[in-house]
Amino acid sequence: MFYGSMFLWFLGFIFFLVFLGFLLEKGLNKLLGIEKKKISETPGKKVDRWGRGIILVIFLSTLPIVVTMDTNIIKWYWTVYLALLLGFQSFLEWKYLKKSKQYIATLIFLTFGVIIMSNIEYLISLFR
Repeated sequence: MFYGSMFLWFLGFIFFLVFLGFLLEKGLNKLLGIEKKKISETPGKKVDRWGRGIILVIFLSTLPIVVTMDTNIIKWYWTVYLALLLGFQSFLEWKYLKKSKQYIATLIFLTFGVIIMSNIEYLISLFR
């Protein structure tokens, strides 16, 4: 029973973070006056797909090795993955969406994501 309640608590925590991210995105877009655009509608479509694919393949191929390591290493693994993915997205938004400030919102998400991932153990202990 303990693992079931822990799983439900963890699932609730993930939903809370997703909801918080949704609110943050809406607030930032309104504050910065950002109209959402997609990189796939620009000449950067191929670069975006290839870059995300390469990052995904590298991280999926190293995942079996990392899973067997210390929890601190796993935490930094996901932090680096998030930083690379959102950093790449932010760079492409800056390069291909010239008249948009969308990359600023992505950089703010990157910052909050790294802070949350770095302090995930502390945040989990707060909600117990």
